[in-house]
Amino acid sequence: MTLQIGNIALENRLFVAPMAGVTDRPFRTLCRQLGAGYAVSEMVTSRKELWQSLKTSRRADHTGEPGPIAVQIAGTDAAMMAEAAAYNIDRGAQIIDINMGCPAKKVCNKWAGSALMRDEPLALEIAEAVVQAAQPHGVPVTLKMRTGWSMDHRNAVALARRFEAAGIQMLTVHGRTREQGYKGQAEYDTIAAVKAAVAVPVVANGDIDSPEKAQAVLAATGADAIMIGRAAQGRPWIFREIAHFLATGEHRAPPLVAEVRRLLLEHLKEHYALYGDYSGVRTARKHIGWYVRGLPGGEAFRGEMNRIEDCDAQLSAVAQFFDGLAAGQDRMPAAPLQATNDYDDEEEARAAC
Repeated sequence: MTLQIGNIALENRLFVAPMAGVTDRPFRTLCRQLGAGYAVSEMVTSRKELWQSLKTSRRADHTGEPGPIAVQIAGTDAAMMAEAAAYNIDRGAQIIDINMGCPAKKVCNKWAGSALMRDEPLALEIAEAVVQAAQPHGVPVTLKMRTGWSMDHRNAVALARRFEAAGIQMLTVHGRTREQGYKGQAEYDTIAAVKAAVAVPVVANGDIDSPEKAQAVLAATGADAIMIGRAAQGRPWIFREIAHFLATGEHRAPPLVAEVRRLLLEHLKEHYALYGDYSGVRTARKHIGWYVRGLPGGEAFRGEMNRIEDCDAQLSAVAQFFDGLAAGQDRMPAAPLQATNDYDDEEEARAAC
């Protein structure tokens, strides 16, 4: 089942969530390869003085990536956000997404991300400015938000109507308030209320970690699509598992260990190519840790991995680990580890944005 955003048709209704430090080009490409119909970039700052920084240039790298190219921008000033939209469109963005969903303190202390939901006039001003900047290029603008600032300030429905009137062409709603962060359980009643209030496509996000949960959330919310973040970390094949279940009502067999070995090694090589040897080997550790989480010997291997500082040695260690795993089992475990809702530090919370 396809979904239309403006004049762009998406392959299906299974989306990869934008996560800072996670959904870079290699990860987005891998998820698309494994069944995701759409992937949004990590959030890019609207601060012009940072556009040429190494971090931002990596986040804005879409070389060889399958379209549509969707770039998420974050900031607090309407004019700067409009300029950021135009800048990214000039560099190939086909869809601009506005971040009003990230709950991380590093973002919200600057009144960006989900903090904007506390200032409705500013949130609307930003949406209008970005739409006006993108319209001459024929580029649709989407927006990701939460249910509200706090339990007492859940204003997603009211804002959704105003965003639609401003020209936003798709809304993604994470089923938590900014105050909740990633604690507790996502609720879907507010997402259903947003869907009932607007005509543009609505995407449900939050705690979707299995084919059954995906089916249940779609039924409960009436959403046009679902967005998956943390559950795809170390398990990017979740998209094809969900697609198969939604189409047939049956579970697809877990991937072969040999396939996961190949996918991870290819992912690591693309990762090193983007980040270079020094940063690449270090930033790859979290991905490797997610892949081996819950596997026999996985915890000990994570400790070993954190001491390796050479790309070739890291590749060799990963290959040997999965060779050893394949000697004892053909396929990966059928039951995934549940995604944790609680984060120990700010960096982990930002990575879930």
